Amino acid sequence: MVNKPSLTDYLQLHFIVLIWGFTAILGKLLQPLDSSAVVLFRTLLAVAGMGTLLFIRKQSIDVSPADRWRLLGTGAIIALHWVMFFLAARIANVSVCLAGMATSSLWASVLEPLVLRRRVRTIEVVMGAVVMAGLYLIFRFEFDKVVGLAIAVFSAMLSSLFTIINSRFTHKYDALVISFYEMAGAVVGAFALWMAVRAADPLAANHVVQYVPETSIQWLWLLILALVCTVYAYSVGVRLLRKFSPYMAVLTVNLEPVYGILLAVLIFGDSERMTPGFYIGTLVILAAVLAYPFMNRRFTKATLPTTI
Repeated sequence: MVNKPSLTDYLQLHFIVLIWGFTAILGKLLQPLDSSAVVLFRTLLAVAGMGTLLFIRKQSIDVSPADRWRLLGTGAIIALHWVMFFLAARIANVSVCLAGMATSSLWASVLEPLVLRRRVRTIEVVMGAVVMAGLYLIFRFEFDKVVGLAIAVFSAMLSSLFTIINSRFTHKYDALVISFYEMAGAVVGAFALWMAVRAADPLAANHVVQYVPETSIQWLWLLILALVCTVYAYSVGVRLLRKFSPYMAVLTVNLEPVYGILLAVLIFGDSERMTPGFYIGTLVILAAVLAYPFMNRRFTKATLPTTI
């Protein structure tokens, strides 16, 4: 049963979405620390924070052996998603990265029928076409940032994939236990990526790219990224789900690109200012994302069989 949310609950929900929109900015502020290093140290700190929280609560972390491996594997997907996410923000900029991430709903409409083996819905195909139109506008007017946008779209696909996989576990285990195992898997996945990037980087010896945090400000950004953007935001988000319906929560989270792009313009200024075509394309994508829940409910009601 969903309790009636207060004004404070609404403000907290939007604050969490604002925090998530800030993660791409933190990734850019952490330069020249490599994206794989950002994810490695973020997940190390996050799993330590979540482990501490579970210990304080004296909460059991028992799961079946098969599910433990599945959760750890999902964590590896999360690590790759985060590396691609931060890489896109650096190759292009934060605004382009978040515009690409706004395609998560499109990927969900494609992947969910495949993973969960359900029928494809016409409304999802239509909304997917609208999202593609928005991407076309961005590609057309921001062609110099096409690589960064493509990486962000790939990151959005990975985000949708592990979200769909998680939907199978949420009814079996506590959300914090799920996240603890997935962060542990993300540590392993991020470490493998970190080692691979270091081995492949010919400039590593010249310290053009950092693979370990070297300044106090970098450690500060990493602590904020791990403890505030991951542990805190996650814990409060789970608590707020007792007040909000999943529909309302997901609808609000879809505002993440809006908050993130506005923050990026405020913090980075001219480097984040884009052509009008970019903003039109982004608005088209966001309009499709925000309209989908309403259209889906109306379409579902219209196609329900009549009972006698």
